[in-house]
Amino acid sequence: MARLRQITDATLLAHVNKLGEEHPPIRMDSVDFTVNNPDVLRTRFAGVLDYLARVELEVERNVLELLTIMPNPSEADKVFYSDVWYDQEIAHGQILDELKRRIDLPEAEPLLQVGFAVQALGALAKWEPIQDVARTIYYFTGASTERQAVLAYNALSSQLDEWGELAVRDTIINQIKRQEPGHFAFYRMSAEKITTDGTLRPWQLYLARVLREHSYELVGTHHDPQHQATMGEVIDVLGFSGQLEVFAKEIGRLEAKLLWANRQGMEFPPYVLRALRESVEMYREQGSFAARLS
Repeated sequence: MARLRQITDATLLAHVNKLGEEHPPIRMDSVDFTVNNPDVLRTRFAGVLDYLARVELEVERNVLELLTIMPNPSEADKVFYSDVWYDQEIAHGQILDELKRRIDLPEAEPLLQVGFAVQALGALAKWEPIQDVARTIYYFTGASTERQAVLAYNALSSQLDEWGELAVRDTIINQIKRQEPGHFAFYRMSAEKITTDGTLRPWQLYLARVLREHSYELVGTHHDPQHQATMGEVIDVLGFSGQLEVFAKEIGRLEAKLLWANRQGMEFPPYVLRALRESVEMYREQGSFAARLS
């Protein structure tokens, strides 16, 4: 526990500055879009590529949400989302969308409007204690999202290797996946700091748990059945559907540890596994993204 309490605002800001220095946005002209078998990418990976591109491009909406719920952000938060994270993520999305265009898939359609629930939380967040609750939820959401991204890009890289799509693997997917762990580390450290440095009183931790449990969703699903189905396709195509509990532990163990204090031996919050199962079920009911295009 003492190690966690050593995380300071200066530590976080140093991490963010290092991210910006070591991982500039990927340039479009650094990418080799050579595809050996467009039919394979278009049929097998259509849903995966569309989902990843859309989620990356939704960083624009994510920043608007952060401006809404954090009217008084820390310097580290502000530098992270405005000077580092945004530029990196938007480049990821643009490159993935360009790859899709070259294999005759439609452009991604990111959701860019801020939802009512976030607007309502933002109105309350003008009161500092509520802003701290909102920040807590943001850090755990970010950690879960980035962990999902790391796992997805790792699995996709391996499958592209198997299919011999080395240019896409090396110059797109591997470049992107090198930047995601730094994002996860920022959220992890931020979550550790806010839950252990005395910022949150018991009622704030309780409220954060309640809001997190009732608002949890997998990245980019937005409680939309079609997006949930495509996320289920991503889970299935990348090989996670047969080990959902393992996947849930990977993306939920940080908040099980910090937000729920491993309550009754909890390895991951139940709502994480529930969301995964719902997405896979919807995919099996609705079919693939490619099938829904025709």
